[in-house]
Amino acid sequence: MPNLLFYLFAFLSVGGALLVVLNKNAVNAAMFLLVSLLGVAGLFVLLDAALLAFVLLLVYAGAVVALFLFIIMLLDTSPGAQKPFTAAAIGAATIGGVLLLLGVRSLCKQGAMPLAPAGGMGPSLKNYAEQLFTTYLLPVQIVGFMLLIAMLGVIVLSKKFEVTEKAP
Repeated sequence: MPNLLFYLFAFLSVGGALLVVLNKNAVNAAMFLLVSLLGVAGLFVLLDAALLAFVLLLVYAGAVVALFLFIIMLLDTSPGAQKPFTAAAIGAATIGGVLLLLGVRSLCKQGAMPLAPAGGMGPSLKNYAEQLFTTYLLPVQIVGFMLLIAMLGVIVLSKKFEVTEKAP
């Protein structure tokens, strides 16, 4: 049964991510991002990291996807005529994909990216909180500040300005 759940959540994650990239409608792409995040949360639950799954659902699926949807609807993006992919873009994407696969394979072979968690160290809320409020406090605050700036930028960019003529 765990193998079936793993394959289901992995299919949801990868399939949702592919549909995000390939979808032309921005609202549908945001919904497929939500599906992909649900698959990743399911994988976290299978790894006995329920706290990470909950935080992922709460922060990313709950807040970020909702923010994406509000921004998409606020900007009123409509799919227009898209330019076909050029040969250079297809070649660059192929080279990037091959390099990514070779890098992951190399990391797995060297043992730098273990496929199983280290024994004896289980996830706990105390460990997460200690790392979050000591080691990673500044990066978390910087990311929060950057999200605030992005939100303010979207508000400014989406504001409609009317052109008024001056009276002579």
